[in-house]
Amino acid sequence: MARWRPPAESGTALITREGHDRLKRELDELWRVRRPEVVRALAAAAAEGDRSENAEYTYRKKQLGEIDRRVRYLSKRLERLRVVDEAPADPQAVFFGAWVELERIDNGERDRYRIVGPDETDAREGLISIDSPLARALLRKRIDDEVEAMLPAGPATYLVVDVRYAAPAD
Repeated sequence: MARWRPPAESGTALITREGHDRLKRELDELWRVRRPEVVRALAAAAAEGDRSENAEYTYRKKQLGEIDRRVRYLSKRLERLRVVDEAPADPQAVFFGAWVELERIDNGERDRYRIVGPDETDAREGLISIDSPLARALLRKRIDDEVEAMLPAGPATYLVVDVRYAAPAD
């Protein structure tokens, strides 16, 4: 019996040029490198005989299914995504692709985020989804504007310190 899952919400269909290139590289690596390796290993495991008690066969079959699911998802998603690689008409305001430096009003801590598509988020690198509460609150704000956002840890108030559309030099 299969487990039913509700369909996942489709995020905003925007992506930066860097994110698009990264997804294409991932799709290419999965299809041209990893999948053929797994198929070879699966064939070798299948040749060993009794598949019902063959752990290697079971593992490779599951691994192949995971790769095929990801390949199918990436193929469909890349078709729908719109690449945004130009700065907006108003580079002083926060829009998709902006690097934004924020200062927390309550403790003075500074953070830098880039607003990107939901397929390329990475909190360790400061890449936040345009669909996130903080990014939604930041849209159309300018330097010295205060921003209030309801975050998972609770409400937070920030001051916009800097807005750029080119990667900041650290």
